[in-house]
Amino acid sequence: MVCGGFACSKNALCALNVVYMLVGLLLIGVAAWGKGLGLVSSIHIIGGVIAVGVFLLLIAVAGLVGAVNHHQVLLFFYMIILGLVFIFQFGISCSCLAINRSKQTDVINASWWVMSNNTRHELERSFDCCGLFNLTALYQQEDTCNAVSWTMCKSRGSPCQMCGEKFLKHSDEALKILGGVGLFFSFTEILGVWLAMRFRNQKDPRANPSAFL
Repeated sequence: MVCGGFACSKNALCALNVVYMLVGLLLIGVAAWGKGLGLVSSIHIIGGVIAVGVFLLLIAVAGLVGAVNHHQVLLFFYMIILGLVFIFQFGISCSCLAINRSKQTDVINASWWVMSNNTRHELERSFDCCGLFNLTALYQQEDTCNAVSWTMCKSRGSPCQMCGEKFLKHSDEALKILGGVGLFFSFTEILGVWLAMRFRNQKDPRANPSAFL
């Protein structure tokens, strides 16, 4: 049977949703692994990653069941939800690729000052830095900065490296990676919408010829 027929569309849609299921399980597993090893301590980050993984898993299960059973209602809602996810993800990915260094600085500044002191100190220990972009604003005493670099800087008489500089060093690369990966997956979602729409309008050759499409 040529590709584009009922069986080919069904198999392609099933394969795409299996990939989505694996990605969802991977997100859930990585979040749990990171929490278990203490690599990520923020419950908000862990919860967000797990929520995305569960949401993607549910969409994939709905699409897979709809494809296997040629279920018109499931496939319809699958198309709608996946289309909305594409719009949201495409916009976020383009924003990640378009954000410049000045905007990154503003975002880092805004995020830093809403963090608790414990979270700031944890980041300072992890990145071996002190303060954000202005050491004198908050870190004038040694005991206010828990980074190892504070003692090292004092011993050699040179200024400590600020956390903002380290954050900016990696944020641009991270945003490009996130934007690129997001764009790639957003186009696979468009493929999923097209496959689901095409598959819904195809007649099962094994079904009753007079049955509703």
